[in-house]
Amino acid sequence: MEEDEEVVLGMLDKVLEDEDQFDGEVDLDSPLTSGEMGPYLLRPFQGDIEKGMEMKKLVLSGFLASEEIYINQLEALLLPMRPLKAAATSSKPVLSMEQIETIFYKIQDIFQIHKEFYDALLPHIQQWDDKVTVGHLFQKLASELGMYKAFLDNYKRAVETAEKCAQANGQFQKISENVKVKGPKDSKDLTSTVTMEALLYKPIDRVTRSTLVLHDLLKHTPKDHPDFPLLQDALRISQNFLSSINEEIDPRRTAVTTPKGEARQLVKDGFLVEVSEGSRKLRHVFLFTDLMLCAKLKKTPVGKHQQYECKWYIPLADLTLQTLDDSVESIPHIQTMPEHEIDEMKNKICGLKSDIQKEKSKGQSRVVERLRKKMNEQESGLLLHSPTIPFRIHNRNGKSYLFLLSSDYERSEWRESIEKLQKKDLQACVLSSVELQVLTGFCFKLRTVHNIPLTSHKDDEESPGHYGFLHVIVHSATGFKESANLYCTLEVDSFGYYVGKAKTRVFRDTTEPTWNEEFEIELEGSQCLRILCYEKCYDKSKLNKIDDDNEIVDKIVGKGQVQLDPQTVQTKNWHMDVIEMNGIKVEFSMKFSSRDLSLKRTPSKKQSGVFGVKISVVTKRERSKVPYIVRQCIEEVEKRGIVEVGIYRISGVATDIQALKAAFDTNTKDILVMLSDMDINAIAGTLKLYFRELPEPLLTDRLYPAFMEGIALSDPAAKENCMMHLLRSLPDPNLITFLSLLDHLKRVAEKEPINKMSLHNLATVFGPTLLRPSEASENSKAHVTLASDIWSHDVMAQVQVLLYYLQHPPITFTELKRNTLYFSTDV
Repeated sequence: MEEDEEVVLGMLDKVLEDEDQFDGEVDLDSPLTSGEMGPYLLRPFQGDIEKGMEMKKLVLSGFLASEEIYINQLEALLLPMRPLKAAATSSKPVLSMEQIETIFYKIQDIFQIHKEFYDALLPHIQQWDDKVTVGHLFQKLASELGMYKAFLDNYKRAVETAEKCAQANGQFQKISENVKVKGPKDSKDLTSTVTMEALLYKPIDRVTRSTLVLHDLLKHTPKDHPDFPLLQDALRISQNFLSSINEEIDPRRTAVTTPKGEARQLVKDGFLVEVSEGSRKLRHVFLFTDLMLCAKLKKTPVGKHQQYECKWYIPLADLTLQTLDDSVESIPHIQTMPEHEIDEMKNKICGLKSDIQKEKSKGQSRVVERLRKKMNEQESGLLLHSPTIPFRIHNRNGKSYLFLLSSDYERSEWRESIEKLQKKDLQACVLSSVELQVLTGFCFKLRTVHNIPLTSHKDDEESPGHYGFLHVIVHSATGFKESANLYCTLEVDSFGYYVGKAKTRVFRDTTEPTWNEEFEIELEGSQCLRILCYEKCYDKSKLNKIDDDNEIVDKIVGKGQVQLDPQTVQTKNWHMDVIEMNGIKVEFSMKFSSRDLSLKRTPSKKQSGVFGVKISVVTKRERSKVPYIVRQCIEEVEKRGIVEVGIYRISGVATDIQALKAAFDTNTKDILVMLSDMDINAIAGTLKLYFRELPEPLLTDRLYPAFMEGIALSDPAAKENCMMHLLRSLPDPNLITFLSLLDHLKRVAEKEPINKMSLHNLATVFGPTLLRPSEASENSKAHVTLASDIWSHDVMAQVQVLLYYLQHPPITFTELKRNTLYFSTDV
């Protein structure tokens, strides 16, 4: 008997092998609600059959890969179950048989279902052709969802039993906190650790994901294909089951009982940056039905349960929202990180992403984990220092608290959630220290946002996002009950936070605004587009009380978002969609173009115009030193746009820019009238487009390698010599135009306190436009990078070149030509 017990204990020891052998951490994914499934709603099959079936194969291949991960997670749960059962019949049981059956209830059955499904689906994909059918497999999988119902009914008991057993037995605690999960087949030695509680939630999450895949399969299956009715039936079964379990899951995961026996529901939670004692701190904020609690994660030893520490809480009955100036600059005690350091962080993140992909292909799991940790540090720093929009919380009986958010959308969501709860009859609640400790302890289980939005926290199967340019036309909006002055803004996510990218013109005194304005938005790993609809307020009673300059406070009347579905975005055709927001419907269209295509320099076939024509040809024809288009756009921006917030950063309306382009190309006599009537962002966009479409960059293809080498020099004197010599080496039209633009950008930056455009901001906008080599240049070979590597070393160097000249004391054409102190050899 003792020998048998030694065998059993040996099996348990194998489960508890040194965790240093294993790398990584599997994230706990939240289920998608029906409201988050908007982008996946069923659309009829479009396009030719061959292309549709190829897309179907891609969807199936992606699902098969995620199915392998899921099977590995289920298998990881079963691994400790077997020795635990063996130990239960020995004289030294870790758990009773009843406890084991409760914790691992139906896991073996669910594993068997999905293993059989995987084994049946794999050969179909390996031997794929248009006649292959898989609908019967999904129909069978959906018919076995009853097993999930049994698992769900036991889920709460399973989690509670596992927690109690972990508290009572140190050996089981170690097992439950360090479950080992195998990686996919293509990375055999990449193994992860995860808690048992996280794995027990995976089956619930899987049902939702399976349902979404059925939507995608139907989109790319012709109605006359044998699979279509089978997939429809599988989707019907899955949807019915999903709607029934969502009602059961939500209260179970978001409720905690108060000492008085009342249900305190968690309404919203998320990671926010709090300004505390003048410095930025990352907090996890929890909004309950009767209070708001701000917490931070405690530092815990590896393998131990993470815990929260409460920093403060405010009863909603005592909470007020303060509305002050909408800029960080109005808060003098907050230090903001210089933008060039922010960009350096982005550059490092992109470099680390590239390194991770290379090491993963080599199977270097330990190296990958070290790189992931470095990327985690960089992304955490970026998320901490990027937010700038203040969100103030005040306790009537105490102090105020300040958060910094990345977007107006996010701030509006928190405001609306709080104000909705405050409409109820609330009574101030005071928690004892014990009650507060209990509630804070429950926060870890109740949270719906499990990880900071970092790339390093994403599963390998998740989309890395889109890189390139999204063209968006905001058509119109309906559903307004009263006439108002209305406009829209557009935001996209970038490096884990949201950035405002474009703004329509104000449509005055209407209930049905029709903008029909097109914008070009740069995407940097973006996955979501947000549209916010504002009412422009001129009522003096709504003006900012803090400032004396009558700053206008605009009201958000609606907001919504759409996921950038890869299958929709990657098509070259316009895709029309509608976002519904608070009874308002905003109609828009979008299409995607790759970065290489959008930034391609294409010489114009018509040399009579100015766009796509060499600058020397234009100045010779005009008998001018600086092209007329450059002079006129600069003059107009300095006349009425130099104090415009985000000038040169905010996108102008694409149709307006194209109209100005055509006018300059045809030398329209009414060009000055057009300029005076045109939105200033469109004029700024026209100037950027002119430099972008030059057949070769303003600073020339020939000198590009020398500029890259010169800016990399460490010695200040050598760099000065080189950079000035390179300017003198430019053709006269290029040099004079560059110096004219340089002086203009410096004047724009002088108004930075108002327009928020620093020298570095302007260098970021114009650097690549003025230096990026043409495709025909052999030098451009070094410039070609991965689509995701937006912040490549070349792009950063281009920004630094322009920034060097912007930060340099005034440079004149005469002084440059007079000074012969520098190199005498040709570049």
